[in-house]
Amino acid sequence: MFYYVLKYVLLGPLLRLVFRPRIEGLEHVPSSGAAIVAGNHLSFSDHFLMPAILKRRITFLAKAEYFTGPGIKGRLTAAFFRSAGQIPVDRSGKEAGQAAIREGLGVLAKDELLGIYPEGTRSHDGRLYKGKVGVAVMALRAQVPVVPCAMIGTFEAQPPGRKLPRVRPVAIRFGEPLDFSRYAGMENEKTVLRAITDEIMYAVLSLSGQEYVDRYAADVKKEEAVKAEAQKAESRRTFRRTPSS
Repeated sequence: MFYYVLKYVLLGPLLRLVFRPRIEGLEHVPSSGAAIVAGNHLSFSDHFLMPAILKRRITFLAKAEYFTGPGIKGRLTAAFFRSAGQIPVDRSGKEAGQAAIREGLGVLAKDELLGIYPEGTRSHDGRLYKGKVGVAVMALRAQVPVVPCAMIGTFEAQPPGRKLPRVRPVAIRFGEPLDFSRYAGMENEKTVLRAITDEIMYAVLSLSGQEYVDRYAADVKKEEAVKAEAQKAESRRTFRRTPSS
């Protein structure tokens, strides 16, 4: 119930006012039955903007940290995300990927829409990164189509680290559903899963026009964080060696 209050009364009208979204290809989203909507992830606002413009309810897999904050604020945040159709997924440890797949298949088993970001995390620089194969596993096991989606302009409106979005128009593009029934029963074949995932990411890329990086975003983020920390350490050492005047 609260999902629709957010969508039509509280959050939805505000998001439409701030972003003035231009919607393209909405007819490609099935009006009934289970399907996966797989898109790029550029902004914190993506989680809420897509549900605001879709006619059907969509459930996203969200990182567990959104649901585990301390105190009253943490509980309110968790309640808000659940009400907005988000399911917590622990992204740490060996079982993280399997947990996400189980949760996603549970949504699809109810003939609902599942929203997923195959990159696994927000892009930190606006580029599109290599997709993880969990989306392919779910598409094959649930035997559902995958609708590619591209968020355009949300990175500029609310890049990582910015709490409040800028008031500016964005676009949301949906592509034709991708049918992978030809791979039925092959969800344990790594080469097949990689091929399906790459096809999905290419469809997203064609819609978004982003620069593509054939690496996982999380790996690139980790490397850049290590380099930044090394540069800080070197700067501190240089400062200590510089004689005072």
